[in-house]
Amino acid sequence: MSKTKAVAVDPAIKERNQKRLRRIEGQIRGLQKMVDEERYCADILVQISSVQEALRGVGRELLRNHLKHCATAAIRANNGEAEKMYDELVDLMKLGEGR
Repeated sequence: MSKTKAVAVDPAIKERNQKRLRRIEGQIRGLQKMVDEERYCADILVQISSVQEALRGVGRELLRNHLKHCATAAIRANNGEAEKMYDELVDLMKLGEGR
């Protein structure tokens, strides 16, 4: 994991993501309780699907910010950073494919 900070973070995106992550945290606690209580498997799976979609939403917001600020700055720099960014973006697309 890189310790590099983002070039810029859109405050609105950051706030939305923080709210979503707090909501997801609550959903995870709810899932733990459902498992502890031995709730119906299908109900737990539906909740897991909901959490996964919420995480994908956070990921989309982060990707939007990354493309808007970090990737754009690296590509405009027109030096070795652009090539590194192209590779990073391809790697990120592979993550989205589940690889």
